[in-house]
Amino acid sequence: MTDLAPALIVLTSGGGALAARLKAVLPTALIYGREGRVEHADVVFEDFGAEVRAAFLQGRPIVGIAAAGTLIRALAPLIADKHGEPPVVAVAEDGGAVVPLLGGHRGANALARRIAVALGIEAAVTTAGDRRFAVALDAPPPGWRLGNSQHYKGFAAALLSGADVKMEGEARWLSESGLPFTESGSLAIQVTEKAGNPGEVQLVYHPAVLALGVGCERGTAPAELAELVRSTLDSAGLSPQAVAGVFSIDVKADEAAVLDLAEGLGVPARFFTAAALEAQTPRLANPSALVFREVGCHGVAEGAALAAAGPEGKLLVAKTKSRRATCAVALAPEIIDADSLGRGRGSLAVVGTGPGDPVWRTPEVEAAVLRAGDLVGYGLYLDLLGPLAAGKARHAYELGEEEARVRVALELAAEGRDVALVCSGDPGIYAMAALVFELLERETDPAWRRIAVSVMPGLSALQAAAARAGAPLGHDFCTISLSDLLTPWEVIERRVRAAAEGDFVVAFYNPVSRRRTRQLAAAAEILRRHRPDDTPVILARNLGRDGESLTTVDLSDLTPEMVDMLTVVLVGSSETRRVARGDGGTWIYTPRGYAAKAKKGSEDAA
Repeated sequence: MTDLAPALIVLTSGGGALAARLKAVLPTALIYGREGRVEHADVVFEDFGAEVRAAFLQGRPIVGIAAAGTLIRALAPLIADKHGEPPVVAVAEDGGAVVPLLGGHRGANALARRIAVALGIEAAVTTAGDRRFAVALDAPPPGWRLGNSQHYKGFAAALLSGADVKMEGEARWLSESGLPFTESGSLAIQVTEKAGNPGEVQLVYHPAVLALGVGCERGTAPAELAELVRSTLDSAGLSPQAVAGVFSIDVKADEAAVLDLAEGLGVPARFFTAAALEAQTPRLANPSALVFREVGCHGVAEGAALAAAGPEGKLLVAKTKSRRATCAVALAPEIIDADSLGRGRGSLAVVGTGPGDPVWRTPEVEAAVLRAGDLVGYGLYLDLLGPLAAGKARHAYELGEEEARVRVALELAAEGRDVALVCSGDPGIYAMAALVFELLERETDPAWRRIAVSVMPGLSALQAAAARAGAPLGHDFCTISLSDLLTPWEVIERRVRAAAEGDFVVAFYNPVSRRRTRQLAAAAEILRRHRPDDTPVILARNLGRDGESLTTVDLSDLTPEMVDMLTVVLVGSSETRRVARGDGGTWIYTPRGYAAKAKKGSEDAA
């Protein structure tokens, strides 16, 4: 299933009550509620069809507390690729029926069964193989792969037509199913870590029992390691689909060749300490004193493969070499849970949650938060995540503890954890992203440098304010923080003066605090020298949160008392205009010059 939180989409107050019950089994789910009908919704919508289609296009699992037909009609224009659609489940408002509609083998059947157990009913699973044989042959359980999915459709048709099956090898999930096994079946299922003999009447399943250990020189080309592994597996007759993970020493946690190899195989990359690999020395086929002098263990490829395969594992393929890389393969007696071994690379996602409303949070950010095991940030920002923070380790800090937040986030990621450093708005606009890179530059800890760092944008306060007001950022604009805590006032004043002289629309961040009010007054005075007194000023407070307000005043009337630290201030340029609305309010916009262009075009035509 996708990393995105499921959408519990509700149309009625009765459905809202059921959605609250289902949160017990779907703790990360977001409740999408029809405006005016559903209380305590995480996301409020007006158009049911548009909301369902948006969630579907995001790849978000959908649980619609609505009639199945209503969901089908809403999604009908989008239903095209059964292999790419997210799970869609319909639940009756009274909790009496649960029906997986789409993506049965992509998580919908499993999702429906979880909901059904919570409601004390049976899920109406309609997939033929699931119903007749209590098994989904094209969606094997974790740790298993179907090696020839292209043959599944014909195989399933023959099976449903009454053909018997013989099995080569062992797999409890198959032997305990309702499949018609006989020793002389016309169909066959083969279970093996080898390449097998796939065909139209034989499905081949590969258990994840192979541990692939690798080593390489720093900067080895990914293609070299990939070719070494491919040729090694081919020579041994082993299937890449039986590989549980790519394993190496921890100093290779950021090695592109190793990471690309794991991604290409579709498996985790996991890393052991030198001490853990050194413990495997008695089992190595090719211990090396040179390797020990360089990295502190007598073998990386063989040691990593054996450490992953466990004490009962055995070395199938001893160390093989290319010019700059090595690999080895070990066989484990059971499925290898790669994620439980060694440590991962460690990742730090610096995420922006937008101003606060979940509807303004990007799917990329949401997925990163769900993947993370640790959340770090200002306590209020962590609270705004709502259900997404369920089950996560919280590391909450106060305002003013920015460097402490970033250090903790980096340390946690350096331990191999997946960490989200949570910012409001956009993390690159007066937030933590810059400090992350500043500390990476300032400090010398090599473990920090091996972390996978990504910055994921969010909707900034200035964008949200502009959208609420109309289009005040329609032409050139700039942002200036009025906080002189980190930047001398002389520098800030020079920037305000330049923005005033350049006639930019200006967004002021950190405009005032309890002890700092003179800066906004001084900035407004500078701007008044260069633009009209009736220039529109937008005061946007608490956007996307309870207590949201949007006020427009003239520049001549702007005073610090109108503003607090939760307010972003947008000051128009000399060109910014007001447009009367039918409800008595106004839209604010800054033209780009299309009127002049149209006038010139008319004059040229004349």
